[in-house]
Amino acid sequence: MKTIQILCPVFREEDGILIFHDRLKKALDPLRDRYSFGFIYAVDPAGDRTEDILLDLAGRSDDVEVLVMSRRFGHQAALIAGIDASVADALIMLDSDGQHPPELIPTLVERWESGAEIVQTLRQDGKETPFLKRTTSALFYKLISGIGSIDLKSGAADYRLLSRRVVEVLRDQLTERNVFLRGLVTWIGYNIAYVEFQPERRQFGASNYRTSILFNFALQGISSFSKTPLRICTITGLAIASLSVLLGLVFVAGYIAGPSRVPGWASLVTFITFLGGVQLFFMGIFGEYLGQIFDEVKQRPRYLVARRGSPGGGLINGSKEHV
Repeated sequence: MKTIQILCPVFREEDGILIFHDRLKKALDPLRDRYSFGFIYAVDPAGDRTEDILLDLAGRSDDVEVLVMSRRFGHQAALIAGIDASVADALIMLDSDGQHPPELIPTLVERWESGAEIVQTLRQDGKETPFLKRTTSALFYKLISGIGSIDLKSGAADYRLLSRRVVEVLRDQLTERNVFLRGLVTWIGYNIAYVEFQPERRQFGASNYRTSILFNFALQGISSFSKTPLRICTITGLAIASLSVLLGLVFVAGYIAGPSRVPGWASLVTFITFLGGVQLFFMGIFGEYLGQIFDEVKQRPRYLVARRGSPGGGLINGSKEHV
């Protein structure tokens, strides 16, 4: 019997996490005659009761493992922690807020059994999603596919199935600190299948993705898989330098041709402030890439596990769980 583990990152889900777990188990019932399932909950601590609820669940279950981070490392780090802990033939990751329907899991497993190493879901937002969010999301996927080194499908979500082979690649070979999993999974390649789904409305709590988090997430994706912004800086600099030379030649020709009026201060100040703004903008782009290098050379761990709740109630504390 093949083994499948379900990985769910968790942050502030005390009101709905047990309801989600029951729904998840029910969605797996049609597959239990052929597969053995285990659950990994990677928890970013938030000061609520989510951690206590899940640790109690692990103590009452023989198939639930809980990883509690030492602090909030973020959604992507929680997924990496679960990937590192996986020992199954396949790993399925989905969010625990209910927007990723667990009922889709049998379809993902079917595609895996048909030969796919990666089964990636594509989120199809409807009118219930705010227009601005739908528009900016579509623009992001078009942008990263247009200027990046990967063909990231529009709507690619962190709801996917990974074969054991892909899990081992992510764990052992792709060890970068600033992780953009949607891009890395696409970059790996192998045989990828796609499944579309309609996101469901969140039943409990509120979304933890603020605009600033989404913006940083987009910057992370672009800077991880594209050098085009740096090339744009180079091309723009060359263009402005060429324009300055031409403008200088025009002024020299006008001076030789005869008396001319001295250009006004307004145009001069405008040109100088424009150049200053362009330079600061480009320095910001350089800073993003330099920050990536800075994080990599420090080689700090991508996450730290403070507590681990093992199936049957075992609770491990201390530095041995630091990864």
